[in-house]
Amino acid sequence: MKASVRWCAAFVAAAAIIPALVLAQSTDELQKQIDEHNAQIAALNKEVEQYQKQLDATSEKKQTLQNELDQLNISRKKITASITVTKNQISATQLQIQQLASGIHGKETSISGYQASIGESLRELDRKDAVSLAELLLSNDSISSAWADAEAVLQLQTAVRDDIIRLAGEKESLTKTKTAAEQKQAQLEKQRRTLVVQQGSLDATVKAQKELLAQTKSQESSYQAILRQKQAEMEAFEAALFELASKLEYTLDPARIPPAGKGILRWPLDNVYITQQFGKTSAAKRLYASGTHDGIDFRASLATPVRASLSGTVMEVNHGAVQNCQYGKWVLVRHGNGLATLYAHLSDISVSKGASVTTGQVIGYSGSTGYATGPHLHFTVYLSEAISLKQYVCKSGRSVTVPIAPLNAYLNPLDYL
Repeated sequence: MKASVRWCAAFVAAAAIIPALVLAQSTDELQKQIDEHNAQIAALNKEVEQYQKQLDATSEKKQTLQNELDQLNISRKKITASITVTKNQISATQLQIQQLASGIHGKETSISGYQASIGESLRELDRKDAVSLAELLLSNDSISSAWADAEAVLQLQTAVRDDIIRLAGEKESLTKTKTAAEQKQAQLEKQRRTLVVQQGSLDATVKAQKELLAQTKSQESSYQAILRQKQAEMEAFEAALFELASKLEYTLDPARIPPAGKGILRWPLDNVYITQQFGKTSAAKRLYASGTHDGIDFRASLATPVRASLSGTVMEVNHGAVQNCQYGKWVLVRHGNGLATLYAHLSDISVSKGASVTTGQVIGYSGSTGYATGPHLHFTVYLSEAISLKQYVCKSGRSVTVPIAPLNAYLNPLDYL
């Protein structure tokens, strides 16, 4: 009987130690590789911060062709470094998943060992339980031998109980490890989506640079002429838009507007810096013929990902931006709560008309298309049912589609963000 107890204990110990010995070397190697990736990530993040500082400094300089090209080059370097960061994060996460998988394998092997040990012990107990006390006494040469056998049975029962406790602990640990592995897998998928967005930003930056060089033919005089044209078009467009909106009549039913509240809409950019407020402000009087601004402007370097502020349906998009005219490339999204949001002056668009979008989904990348004199995001919030699409004739004679609404259907975005 005591030999059975000792055999069970030895089996359990072997089951716990053997997988640990087998996996120790690979686990150490995995951790070393993870540490190397994390060190590279830390160094690259510092590099990204330096590029951002350079971008901030460049954006404050006078608008010249060379400065804009410098911004584009710095942006491209920053995005490339960010892509490398994400690739390192993906590699580190994949290694961590392997590490967790090794832990899962070890725990499952250990659990299997405990289960086998418990099974053998229970079978031995069952055999001993089949022997009556009288048979036990008669089968031994002395009472002391009989008591020794009884003590062995008690020790075996204690071993079974201890094995069951250890088995429960291993199963709980296994569950936690599997949960951690699932969380790492979800993190991996998120990192892969981030990589796709960053690659889109890089492509948009390269595309914008090519377009800028094509428009200016690398001539500073051409660049400054474009800026002047944009400023003139901005004034004409804002005046025409205000006049159209003033002529539209709409009976506003307050019940159809969502009550103002923070967090109804999410910010359309990951990093928020407002450069122009909504409505009648000193800047609006200075910049716009109407003296009012129908949305808010955010600072955004070229090709910054622009995200949907709320789930909804893409009501309209404008890919065909006319140089120096109106909102440039834009996306209009209708939401289920009666609001609609406009994202304007984009460098590139990544959704199509009629598509469903989710909150936070990347729908395009910031730019300076249309009458914008520098990269930024123009963001307007409307009462969706009051919007109509009109044709606007640019100074160049080309016609473009613009969203228009009565003045009282333009809402302050900050009431909902």
